[in-house]
Amino acid sequence: MRLQCDVEVVSRLLPTCGLRGRGRGSRALLSLGRQPGRARGGVYLMVCTARDRAGVRYQVQDNVERFFTRFVEEGKATVRLKEPAVDVCLSKANVSNLKTFLSAVRLAHQGTDVAALPLSALVPAKTSEVEKPKTKMIITSKRDYPLTKSFPYSLEHLQASYCKLARIDTRVLCLKKLRKLDLSHNHIKQLPATIGELVFLQELNLHDNHLESFSSALCSSTLQKSLQCLDLSQNKIKALPIQFCQLRELVNLKLDDNELIRLPFKIGQLDHLRFLSAARNKLPFLPSDFRKLCLENLDLFGNPFEQPNPLLPNIQLKIPLTLLECAARATVNYRIPYSCQLLPSHLCKDLEVAKTCQCGSACLSSFIQLTVTMNLHHVAHTVVLVDNMGGTEAPIICYFCSLGCYSQFLDRYLQSSADH
Repeated sequence: MRLQCDVEVVSRLLPTCGLRGRGRGSRALLSLGRQPGRARGGVYLMVCTARDRAGVRYQVQDNVERFFTRFVEEGKATVRLKEPAVDVCLSKANVSNLKTFLSAVRLAHQGTDVAALPLSALVPAKTSEVEKPKTKMIITSKRDYPLTKSFPYSLEHLQASYCKLARIDTRVLCLKKLRKLDLSHNHIKQLPATIGELVFLQELNLHDNHLESFSSALCSSTLQKSLQCLDLSQNKIKALPIQFCQLRELVNLKLDDNELIRLPFKIGQLDHLRFLSAARNKLPFLPSDFRKLCLENLDLFGNPFEQPNPLLPNIQLKIPLTLLECAARATVNYRIPYSCQLLPSHLCKDLEVAKTCQCGSACLSSFIQLTVTMNLHHVAHTVVLVDNMGGTEAPIICYFCSLGCYSQFLDRYLQSSADH
């Protein structure tokens, strides 16, 4: 019976000498078994650490004063021995394995028949068994990139920059504990959908690569629940998929120095987003949904924003409305739940890209479109200047479902212009 965990062996005589334990454990391997080469004899608990792989043995039978298991559900427990007077403090253990191990120690202490106990050979531990799991690895050159060795399975933070990687290593995609993955300054052109299987991934840095797109499959993966920081800056991305806004946990999004001609249509759905930078792209205007954001910091410097003119609308009204348009408007306006099981799939796809009029109504292919100026301080506390002239305004697209809604907006706009 073996258990890997952190262990601190504390002598109960230390306080009488005016001393106390360190308060932190070392990575160790605990074994429950007999002395090697002895067919008979008592059962021992052996503790092996990186400093002492040969291990220290403690007799178990009739030698346990008490078990402390109040925090066993947190992977912690303490076995208090009578002789020597020490407490074997266990932590960072797998809860299920810890419970099983403690049950075996308790049975050995009670003198249960040895044949009924799951004993192991009391042999020195291997180095890999007592090393502290490696959680962080930083590689900053192609020369240091491991080609023959595997990545430690325990990695939570991996940086592999300046390695001239043309694709993401499949070994990286097997690191299921990854929380932070930095592949910046490489030559990656495409992202595999299997990145979405890294269920704990919170930060993904792909700065300075050769990406031309961001897969819609990733937007529908488990990244929806985990990804908080995404850096796609300095790539060749022209547009992000409609599904991008399913990454609802995003807090920090960097899109600088790409070739973006538009931001995600439903960007307002990113209600956790606080930091957005999309400087030096090719954005002519911002999407209507942009006004729903609530940011702490916004940087849109260096985009060729168009000069808005509300008096020159793009009129796409279709009178009378098509049956499809009526169905879509009714579904949204009356807040009717919908899915491909309830409505035709083509209608559901249209509803995914439905536009919203200033009055709150929906419209698909029948609308009036125009751009108006919006002060970016309406959506962000701190705004980087949009241009070298000190401006913090940008054009935002607006939609109107009818001539009546457009006329009402125009009256307000003209009145506002006259007041100024």
